[in-house]
Amino acid sequence: MSAAYNLDKVKELAGGDESFVEILVQTFLEEIPEDLKSMSNAVTENNAKVAYQYAHKMKPNFQLFGIEVLEHIKLIESWANEDKTLEEVKIALISVEQKAEAAITSLKQLV
Repeated sequence: MSAAYNLDKVKELAGGDESFVEILVQTFLEEIPEDLKSMSNAVTENNAKVAYQYAHKMKPNFQLFGIEVLEHIKLIESWANEDKTLEEVKIALISVEQKAEAAITSLKQLV
């Protein structure tokens, strides 16, 4: 099993400034749980447009922190424009939630 997250890109962006790394981690921990909950609610309510908005908003953060959910986030994003079923989206959402929660739990230990 791979690590829940990878800080290589975060550290590269911070250019060696550990306080900036801490700020980025703290911001992630403050924003992602609420956005994840909102996206989950949108899926539950069968609201593809709102689910897209939250998936799109979170995607760069997941990429920055090396959380391997890109395929699932793209599926949720494409739900609004393509022929994706609600069931496919629910399966993708479960994967995103599990991996994001694992990363959140691990990242909380850093701050």
